[in-house]
Amino acid sequence: MSTDKEIGFSGKWIAKLRGKIVGQGGSPKQALQSAQRNRHKEIPEISFIPMEKELAFSPLIKEISELLPRVKEIYLVGGAVRDALLDRESKDLDFALKGDALKIARKIANKLKGSYYNMDDEHQTGRVILTDDNGSRTILDFSVFRGNDIEDDLGKRDFTINAMAVNIHSPVELIDPLGGLTDLLGKQLRMCSNKSFTDDPVRIYRAIRMAARYQLKMEADTKLALKESVSLLDKPSIERLRDELFKILESLKPATSLIALDMLKALDITLPEISKLKMVEAAYPHTMNAWEHTLQAIRTLEEILNLLDIGYRHDNESGGNLISGLLSLQLGRYRKNFNEHFSQILNTERSLLSLLYFSTLYHDIAKTELPSMIENGKTRYPDHEEVGARITKKRAQELRLSNSEVQRIWSIVHHHGRVRHFSRNDIVPTSLDAYRFFRSTDESGVEVILLSIADLIATYGSALPQDKIGAHIAACRVLLEFYWETPEKINPPEIIDGRVLMRKLRLGPGPIIGKLLDAIREAQVLEEVTTEEEALSFARDFIDQSN
Repeated sequence: MSTDKEIGFSGKWIAKLRGKIVGQGGSPKQALQSAQRNRHKEIPEISFIPMEKELAFSPLIKEISELLPRVKEIYLVGGAVRDALLDRESKDLDFALKGDALKIARKIANKLKGSYYNMDDEHQTGRVILTDDNGSRTILDFSVFRGNDIEDDLGKRDFTINAMAVNIHSPVELIDPLGGLTDLLGKQLRMCSNKSFTDDPVRIYRAIRMAARYQLKMEADTKLALKESVSLLDKPSIERLRDELFKILESLKPATSLIALDMLKALDITLPEISKLKMVEAAYPHTMNAWEHTLQAIRTLEEILNLLDIGYRHDNESGGNLISGLLSLQLGRYRKNFNEHFSQILNTERSLLSLLYFSTLYHDIAKTELPSMIENGKTRYPDHEEVGARITKKRAQELRLSNSEVQRIWSIVHHHGRVRHFSRNDIVPTSLDAYRFFRSTDESGVEVILLSIADLIATYGSALPQDKIGAHIAACRVLLEFYWETPEKINPPEIIDGRVLMRKLRLGPGPIIGKLLDAIREAQVLEEVTTEEEALSFARDFIDQSN
């Protein structure tokens, strides 16, 4: 129990000689050094004064500590410690240790039945991914100390609020040599050293993300150093900039971060096309220029994800307006399905949600290049989905995204206006409509649906007609109902293949085989064909009608 004199040192390490406090600091080493300035010949007793409120870490920390020997110095560092101090749950847990980090990561993956990935041999970083029953993921990264010990490691980090740690075998004792707790409570973002940005300009992106995510005010010297370092953004590899950009996209308040980066002209290296959106002026039914519309679509998408509890990174702050009510009523039943869908791993470094945000950022990019036309009093950009998909694909490739990620992004942008066909024409999608929609969009259909809702709301703003958004969300519900509740209606089992068609109908290989198979599948969806014999009869009739 702390004495009255010790209470003033809550959350600090103290050095005591004969019951008297003779030094203090944010770590055992600092407390010892503080004491030895005046008592260099004596060896004080070092202890930690508990904080008023015990830190609440993920139960995984205790589980991991029990799997690893206590003689090992293994620390939980960075974001998870910061979030625990804010009473926030963290699903990204970073561990620093002295020794074989890859071996430790593999052991934890095996014991907890997770997936193991070797992230970096040179710096010995291993990743473990654990997937919950609801589809959400917890990511555990294990790496060796950057330096000789934990204090060296923390001193080489970016910002003081990320330079805190706890030993997993004694998680009540905070290691905070740079005063990160004080900055966190004071809602201040401060660099760890004067060389933070020049040593690594990628931290410019990270600073913007952290300030938006935690509503922090940048300390004056940090802000000045950041602005002076923007010109260095061409020095890091595009891959590192990309990784930080995608963390911004899947973090809270991505639109706020994008605005700040745009004002600094810090997006020009990674996303050079984006600034052109400002030149596309608002035209009915749009109430904002293309850049403002894009930002509003991103904000709206975040609100939709919050409302439907999609993704663990989002705070649920959606209001109780009519649109929120419609979304909850029509799509709320699919919360588990959404989370299972977004738990797909196309790349261990990026979530599917970040790809959806990137697609939203680029969904109208073709309007910067295409001429507009007026149709029924509304401004249209013919083929902007197709052209935009090509531009977006090229940018995604230049950012060195994987082929599967590039294809997913291309599909979302290419089809983002497809759902509007139903609500615009008051069409309730049939099983054939749903089959054709998901055949075209493939696995990106779910993302296309969510983007279409955000896009429509952002287009009209407060002038959005209730019947229009109601019809649109209803069409989305019907599509998802087919996809998740009655998949057999839009994906019936194959009853015949191309080889059988060629043999039975004495046909050679060619485009006609693909056309026949597509027509048979649609006839199956309409329940007009249920057997192989019926499929062959249908194919003969199809050929006769085509001649």
